[in-house]
Amino acid sequence: MLYTPLWKKIVIWAVVALGILLAMPNMFYAKVEARNDAAEATAKAGFTTTEQQAAIDGWPAWLPSGLVNLGLDLRGGAHLLAEVQVADVYKARMDGLWPEVRDALRDKRADVGSIRRQPSEPGTLRIEISQPEGMAAAVEAVKALATPVTTLSGAGSNDLEVTAEGASVIVTLSEAEKAATDQRTLQQSLEIIRTRVDQAGTREPTIQREGADRILIQVPGIGSAEELKKLIGTTAKLTFNPVVRRGSSEDKNPGQGNVSLPSLDEKDVWYTVVEAPVVSGEDLTNAKGDFDQNGRPAVAFKFDVSGARRFGDYTAANIGSPFAIVLDGKVISAPVIQSHIAGGSGIITGNFSVEEANRLAVLLSAGALPATMNFLEERTIGPELGQDSIDAGRVATLVAAGAVSLLMIASYGLFGVFAVVALAINMGLIFGIMSLIGGTLTLPGIAGLVLTIGMAVDANVLIYERIRDELRAGAKTAARAIELGFERALSAIVDANVTTLITAGVLFFLGAGPVRGFAVTLAIGIVTSVFTAINVTKLIVALWFNRRQPKTLVV
Repeated sequence: MLYTPLWKKIVIWAVVALGILLAMPNMFYAKVEARNDAAEATAKAGFTTTEQQAAIDGWPAWLPSGLVNLGLDLRGGAHLLAEVQVADVYKARMDGLWPEVRDALRDKRADVGSIRRQPSEPGTLRIEISQPEGMAAAVEAVKALATPVTTLSGAGSNDLEVTAEGASVIVTLSEAEKAATDQRTLQQSLEIIRTRVDQAGTREPTIQREGADRILIQVPGIGSAEELKKLIGTTAKLTFNPVVRRGSSEDKNPGQGNVSLPSLDEKDVWYTVVEAPVVSGEDLTNAKGDFDQNGRPAVAFKFDVSGARRFGDYTAANIGSPFAIVLDGKVISAPVIQSHIAGGSGIITGNFSVEEANRLAVLLSAGALPATMNFLEERTIGPELGQDSIDAGRVATLVAAGAVSLLMIASYGLFGVFAVVALAINMGLIFGIMSLIGGTLTLPGIAGLVLTIGMAVDANVLIYERIRDELRAGAKTAARAIELGFERALSAIVDANVTTLITAGVLFFLGAGPVRGFAVTLAIGIVTSVFTAINVTKLIVALWFNRRQPKTLVV
């Protein structure tokens, strides 16, 4: 007799049943997808149409409704490779800096005489003074406007470089500040694009940085690359509004001229704010992660001249009152005004971590794309091409499974049948886990499935060959040979699969796009293969052995 504790049997079969139950919706993909889309649209709109209700009723509510998302190569969609023109940000910084430089030099009028801005290349501010003998005073006054670069790589550097050339003062961003600005610009662009694409309700888009100034955007299910470009170009709305009150639910009667808005990060928190903003994102010239006077993470921001004047007047009259920073109809922060904020610069303090402060700075700057983007590559993948890929992948998987099954049955007879049953359960567990975590299946991911099929039966081969070795070595009973076969093959199975799991981890963290899809599928397949080979196959063998109780064993 082969003995397995009852609790272990229950746990193993419960895992198998749960995995197959979670995988089942993928057999009715179109119906479940229509149900999920209708439920999501209903939740957003607050009402249900007849067609939406029919789609929702088309799949039982008590059954799981998670699906394996299909990648761009399987579903069809749009692919863009965009180059961010970071030089646009340098120009905007210099344009925003000019009023400050002008005011600083006016205070030195006795030394520098009259001042005049000269034409210059983008990213450079050139100011001519009428008294070149006062150049040292002019350079010193402009250098006083520089601030330290807050990044680790730029530690000890200032954000501005000020030089003299004849009768002109030349101001540019330092190399450290350019690097920090490039990083912020790319991060802001990524955040804006992700926000725009997410709002369109697409599934599992790929939005990632490539190289120094490029962004890869892949959105499954969207009609064309042109449609995606229009979606990305949509401008977010950023405003700074006075706060009337804060509550735990939406204010159905906010009052004349007010509006009730939800918090972006705080669950069940709503703010009633004055609908007319004090300033908007169009007035913001810069926002970046910083530190307050106590060394705590904070966010520094800066307005243009008109925005600075309006914001300064408002903060002077409302010290101690909160104001809301609103992005696309949601409150991303509601700090309290601690003092009069003059000059258009301010700092937002709070219980931030460094990551949270940087994220808030990105959101503050996410009202519109910080720089123009040139689209270097555009591709539209039609759904029929995606369906061709799915069909080809299905055929490849079935051929691989069929060939492996025939080989196992031919080599091990009934025990080969047991391995094939475990293999089928393994496939169900893979799809169940991917449905549970919302994983994305790509064409390389299908290759990972095919590879998993071979690796899954490889564990069974190790076990069966070990059982044969024990029988040849003269094991006392057939039951003892089976037990020793599973026990002594375990180390080889774990060793082989752990090294492959490490490889999958490297591919996931260092790879991108389809490579990561392959790594995820492979990693899940490794875990489920070990589980089914060691536990499920053993239970099946034990069930057969305990019922038949054969005197001799043929493996």
